[in-house]
Amino acid sequence: MKQIKLLLVDDEKPFLDTITKRLEKRDLNVSAVYGGNEALAELENNKKIEVVVLDVKMPGMDGIETLVEIKKKFPLVEVIMLTGHATVETAIDGMKLGAFDYLMKPCDIETLVNKVNDAVEKKRLHDEKITEARIKEITGRQA
Repeated sequence: MKQIKLLLVDDEKPFLDTITKRLEKRDLNVSAVYGGNEALAELENNKKIEVVVLDVKMPGMDGIETLVEIKKKFPLVEVIMLTGHATVETAIDGMKLGAFDYLMKPCDIETLVNKVNDAVEKKRLHDEKITEARIKEITGRQA
């Protein structure tokens, strides 16, 4: 199975640095950015990103605004929201807007890895279906 390409988005540098190291130890290919605009730029520049782990509460463009933009521009990228206690409702709103799931901060690393794996599985299945549909469309026209 090919290595998972993951984008972490959080404005808290110590948290981001720690979680990046812990995920890289589990053989994930991790990019990390500190805000919504940076996340969108990273997705634009790196088409291999399959899953975004996105903090809900960030200065500037918050997680929900970022989620809406990601789903608009990169609809097949799966997004897992990270939230503190006060923003559970916001995370649920995120699910309604297309987030794959949400986790409470601080989250257990194994739980996060399992969610990322589930999200990647869903994305790769979507990618496969789209590829199959395109092949049928191309071969159907030629027949």
